Formats: sequence, structure tokens, C-alpha cells
Amino acid sequence: MTTYKEQVKQAAAWIREKTGQAPVLGLIAGTGLGNSVQGLEVKTSLDYSQIPHFPVSTVQSHEGKLLCGAARGHAFVALQGRFHLYEGYSAKEITFPIRVMQELGVKTLIFASAVGGLNPEHSPGDIMIVEDHINLSGENPLVGENVDSWGVRFPEMFEAYDKGLIRKALDASAKLGIPLRQGVYVGLKGPSLETPAEMRFLRNIGADAVGLSTVNEVIAAVHGGMRVLGFAIITNVNVPGMLTPASMDQIIAVADGASPLVGSVIDEVLKNL
Repeated sequence: MTTYKEQVKQAAAWIREKTGQAPVLGLIAGTGLGNSVQGLEVKTSLDYSQIPHFPVSTVQSHEGKLLCGAARGHAFVALQGRFHLYEGYSAKEITFPIRVMQELGVKTLIFASAVGGLNPEHSPGDIMIVEDHINLSGENPLVGENVDSWGVRFPEMFEAYDKGLIRKALDASAKLGIPLRQGVYVGLKGPSLETPAEMRFLRNIGADAVGLSTVNEVIAAVHGGMRVLGFAIITNVNVPGMLTPASMDQIIAVADGASPLVGSVIDEVLKNL
């Protein structure tokens, strides 16, 4: 039976053979954000189901494709669709694509996620740069034996989201006239959504937005020495006392609407990497 590390190496070798690329940039687009990778020069598109040992996305709007190509002179690998604990995957399975990216040579990871807003000053459609996160998923992809060639046993997380990349994103925002919020993302396991009491708790501990992904991926990326830049699309805002349920179709529609704006900011950041 092959080990996790061997599976990562096999998947990376297969992708490298199919694409002939050595990407330095990784991109992840989540719910309703598949269009945020438009404008990139895509040379190869691979279904997740084709890639050895790769998980398969089961969530609506997650296309389940790995794209390879070039963006502003940077070779990239992009995930259209990600994986979640609530689908039944383990933290290591969720972060398998991150380890494959690391094995391929990715040094910078940029992601976009659809999230629920907790800050009453935010509105649906707002784009928030993730400054920090709170991991309440109950999981961590680094549990178990450490692979020393991937990273240290106890990685620092005090600057998980790269301040230099955040500065570039804010500069891009000012240049393009696309407003960006800044805030803290809290990651839960799901799939049930938050009760009013849980929303109050999350807001009280400093969260501006809540979602069911991201945190484990970022932990693995930081462990692997990647610089991380994250965008969170506020699809709905839930403030206790003013709750407004949102359907998945509504959430996807809001994320789709913001997707081109996120893509524009990312494109401007890539010009200055």
C-alpha cells in the first residue's frame, strides 16, 4: 500500500507528464467562483477523476477540474472546485491538492471562497481580503507523522496570510476602483449552518466571515512554505435578530457576480509578483 507522500508524488508526476509545466503559482476557486480563473491562459484541463489518488468534488458549482497554463508570465495550476470535511473527506484528503501543488513547485497560493458575513458593516457581494483565520473545524492536516521534507513539525501561523501580497491586493483595489474589505475568517466543519447563538459567539471571538473550507488548506500551504493570499466573497450577511436565510442558488449567484471582480484584482496582483 502506497503512503500518503508516495501518492502525492505519483499524482504530481502524472500532472507534470500531462502538462510539461513547473508551476510556481497555485489558484483555488470555490463555490460559485469558477469564473474567477477566467482570463488566464489555460493550456491543459484535467478532470479530478483522471488524476491518481485525487479526491472528487461532490458540491454544487464545484466543477472538479484542474487547469494548468500561464498567467502574466507565471506558470500556474488552478483548482476549479475544492473539498470539504462535510463531504466525508479527512483533513489530509482535503489538503492532498495542496501537497501536490507543493510537489510541483508552487510557491504562492491564491484562493477565493464564498462565505457568510458576520460583520454588520458588510453587505452581500462585498469582497474581503482574509487577514487571519480561526480554525474551529476540529481538524488539522498536520496531525500524525510529520513529513520533514515538506515542513517543520510546529509551523508558525502568526502571518499565515502574506502581508506583502495583501498590500499588493490593496494597491490593485485602489488602482481598479474595486473596494476590498479586510477581516478574519472562521472555518467550521458543517454541513449544518450556524445557529443565532453560534453567530453571536463567532462574532464575539473576532470573526467577520464564516465558511466551511479554507483553514486546513492554508495550514498545509503555510507548512509547505507557500505565501498565501485569500479572498472571501460575502454572499449573505447573518446578524442575530436580522437573519435572512439564503438558498444555495442565491449564494452561487452572488459569488458568480463578484467572481469577475476578484479575477481582475488577482490579475493586477500577478502583474506585480
